[in-house]
Amino acid sequence: MEYGGITPIGLPPDWPILIDTNVIGQGRVIICSGIRASKLLATTDVLASLPNSEVLPILKPE
Repeated sequence: MEYGGITPIGLPPDWPILIDTNVIGQGRVIICSGIRASKLLATTDVLASLPNSEVLPILKPE
């Protein structure tokens, strides 16, 4: 992948993908495709189903 164009799809299994519940609530998101000049439109269930992803509750500052 090009520097600055890292996509959550296809990352090594030891790289965690942390997803805020606000992101999942959007339904669709635009993510990097792996090169800086291109983007992908994905449903949030695709992100949540990636093997190294974890959906986290909304964190509020103390």
